Amino acid sequence: MDMQVWRARLMNGQWFSHLPAPLQDSLLAAARLRRLSAGQRLFKRGDPPCGLYAVLEGAVRIGAVNEQGKEALLSLVEQPHWFGEICLFDGQARTHDAFGLGQCTLLHIPQTALLAMLDEQPLYWRQLALLMSQKLRLTFINLEQLSLLPAPARLAHRLLMIADSYGEIDPPRRVLHLPQEQLASMLSLSRQTTNQLLKELEGQGVVSLRYGEIEITDAERLRALAVIF
Repeated sequence: MDMQVWRARLMNGQWFSHLPAPLQDSLLAAARLRRLSAGQRLFKRGDPPCGLYAVLEGAVRIGAVNEQGKEALLSLVEQPHWFGEICLFDGQARTHDAFGLGQCTLLHIPQTALLAMLDEQPLYWRQLALLMSQKLRLTFINLEQLSLLPAPARLAHRLLMIADSYGEIDPPRRVLHLPQEQLASMLSLSRQTTNQLLKELEGQGVVSLRYGEIEITDAERLRALAVIF
């Protein structure tokens, strides 16, 4: 299958759309299509590096499970987000688990193809570094919010970040396909607390809640709530 058919969708993302055209072409030429069913594992913590991925349809759940079976959900990766670049830099094992959330379609650039491409064009390392630095910046922001902000502000911030796919899309989405228990896990809050906070936002006309969905009905008010606490 010619991966060029996915170019328009990938161009909706900030990272890919700002790459030099030759690098875009090289990534698509080396790409393969991967499809995951609901709950199917893409890779697990400790797996060897396997390359770079872009979400084309659906979403991927990134997290980890401890010995007691409790899951820490770090993020839900949706299209047109790219992920998996950390192992490209250090060659070490995967740091977390990745599972399909429902059926999803991924673009996969294998590790060997990526390294060969970067050997030929070392300047492209900077573009991959920009992808990783964006994730590092978001990690620091989330750690700061976890330490300093009360739960209502953290929830408002996270909804806004998910809406614009962590800086990948513009304009942001209004409807988030996000079950409340998964949002609670990302915020390190209980399901009950998360539901209470969302109900309060709904009562203020900021969001509208449906099964498995959160619609942002007043983004300006949500941004205000993210900073006033």
